[in-house]
Amino acid sequence: YLRATRPALPVIYKNDEVFQIGQAKIIRQSDSDQVLVIAAGVTLYEAIKAADTLASAGVNIRIMDPFTIKPLDWTAVQTHSAACGGRVVTVEDHYPEGGLGDAVLASLATVRNTVVKKLAVNNVPRSGPPAELLEMFGISASAIVKACNDIITM
Repeated sequence: YLRATRPALPVIYKNDEVFQIGQAKIIRQSDSDQVLVIAAGVTLYEAIKAADTLASAGVNIRIMDPFTIKPLDWTAVQTHSAACGGRVVTVEDHYPEGGLGDAVLASLATVRNTVVKKLAVNNVPRSGPPAELLEMFGISASAIVKACNDIITM
């Protein structure tokens, strides 16, 4: 997996936020969301940037922070996926095998009319500036924007 040195990022949660194992949090949501983006850690911030870019083009996406992958909140994934027309993009700073994307695929395996696009580290990781690494491995905000636009047109 890829662990980019965490740059200075905005705070998403207040210090008194309550987290429960196996319960996802929805970071951004509207009644017109077209894609559910599930991201964690540094890629969650990239998803928020992507949502801002897409919103400026009139496309709304829902952002989920799974908080835990084992156990994954299957109910939240299924419910929010359905609300977004069955279109899901997962983003992780990890290899595609055995990570967030695979957990999401398992949760949606018996759900009809659902498409999942996985963004993950597909090459041998290396050192470098965090923004360049996110872009190089296709898990940056621009990669999320492209994946969302691609899945909408499927």
